[in-house]
Amino acid sequence: MRKKVIAGNWKMNMLPNEAMDFIQKLTPLVKETENEVIICAPYTDLFYTILNAQDTNIKIGAQNMHFAEKGAYTGEISGKMLKSIGVEYVIIGHSERRQYFAETDETVNKKIKAAFENNLKPIVCVGETLEEREKGIAFDIITKQTRLALEGLSKENVKNTIIAYEPIWAIGTGKTATSEDANESIKKIREEISKIYGKDIAECVIILYGGSVKSSNAKELFNKSDIDGGLVGGASLDAEEFAKIVNF
Repeated sequence: MRKKVIAGNWKMNMLPNEAMDFIQKLTPLVKETENEVIICAPYTDLFYTILNAQDTNIKIGAQNMHFAEKGAYTGEISGKMLKSIGVEYVIIGHSERRQYFAETDETVNKKIKAAFENNLKPIVCVGETLEEREKGIAFDIITKQTRLALEGLSKENVKNTIIAYEPIWAIGTGKTATSEDANESIKKIREEISKIYGKDIAECVIILYGGSVKSSNAKELFNKSDIDGGLVGGASLDAEEFAKIVNF
């Protein structure tokens, strides 16, 4: 039985004092949950959120990392740097990184490998645009992204990779894929993993849904057969709303 994972992606929001207040508010609201609770904070908040999340069930993740351990990459952060302050998770290949910062399937793959080298748990994003969906090639896109992201990984690493299916057209728009559509897409991702790494591995992989997840639709989404939780954007900026999603 796969556990449920609820990860909040704050994107470029929250100053350190706001981040600390949020963790303090969230802690008592989610302390009884059996679900994995993750907050993926901006770099400037990571140290403060980690300190405030000590002795709680809240895990802290970063929103990106570089694939190199060190070097002349001005403005970048390595996996080794993240691990050194206690980060546990890292989002890789979010659609906004692909759209605005030239992230490719190749760099996503390199970053996943670097994450595992540094004992970080990757949350890898895949998803189609509205144009691709309307053309009827959504499944082709997300299975290709999945295949290329996981290329060259060991079975053990694949088993410990979290996939986040985020239809790009639903991110921040208020639009949400129907629970049936989201589940069908996630089934296709799991089938692709099964083809390459076997059914036993595919059944272990946690696959989240992202795309305007909120407390009003969380239960319907997360109760589907193949949806193992959510990667939550805007709704993760409100502690009470996020807690309702966690406690769906």
